[in-house]
Amino acid sequence: MDPFMILALLGMGCFGGFAAGLLGIGGGMILVPFITMVLTARDVPEALVVHMAIATSLATIMFTSLSSVRAHHKHGAVVWRIVALLAPGILVGSTIGPWIGKQMDASTLAWFFGAFVAFSATQMLINKKPAAARELPGTAGMFTAGGVIGVLAGLVGAGGGFVSVPFMTWCNVRIHNAVATSAALGFPIAFAGTIANVFYGWGEPGLPDYSLGFIYLPALAIIVAASVMTAPLGARTAHRMPVRQLQKVFAVLLYALATYMFWKAAT
Repeated sequence: MDPFMILALLGMGCFGGFAAGLLGIGGGMILVPFITMVLTARDVPEALVVHMAIATSLATIMFTSLSSVRAHHKHGAVVWRIVALLAPGILVGSTIGPWIGKQMDASTLAWFFGAFVAFSATQMLINKKPAAARELPGTAGMFTAGGVIGVLAGLVGAGGGFVSVPFMTWCNVRIHNAVATSAALGFPIAFAGTIANVFYGWGEPGLPDYSLGFIYLPALAIIVAASVMTAPLGARTAHRMPVRQLQKVFAVLLYALATYMFWKAAT
């Protein structure tokens, strides 16, 4: 891997880690398009590029989540009872999401990812939070909610924050607690999704060297090295300053990345 590619991956890791800690989004929606660019530049077969980018992004969240959640936990912001209730459904859903993704061709998966990112950017830009209309559901309801979060997160290679945070705020969880708890949920999402992507991608024809299933290990290692350093910084920033202006910047970036994924799907 040439030095420019290494620097690009380090930059992605720094930015993705900061976003994960700041917004509880796992960084995946930022990382997937950039990893797609890197894999395309390395002449990975087009049929595998998006699948591998999503799988590699999801694997990074295992490390980013642990790094950012420690900073959130120091502020007492993580609601561990919610983590325990959502985690079983998340573990199930996060194994199903990659399976669904494998059934899609690369173009369809890129279209779906781009649409999800554009929706998430709009949600971030308008900052419309659901009214706190109810309390958290019972065990069965939380399992179902966790399953939905896991399926979507496993399918797009993200930490699930754009689903879990609105769900929790709708259920009367304070926004800072929802962001922190979403960061903690990133680990079970990424763990189950990573195992699934290794299994579903094992022996796939055309995988580049140093791949583990659909996961491209060189990109994983470089991104993680950077992201674990910046995720705590993002988490501390979330507790020390209003993040509204930063949200707008991230939303514009997400629109640009969604546009790239639409272009990738169309070509």
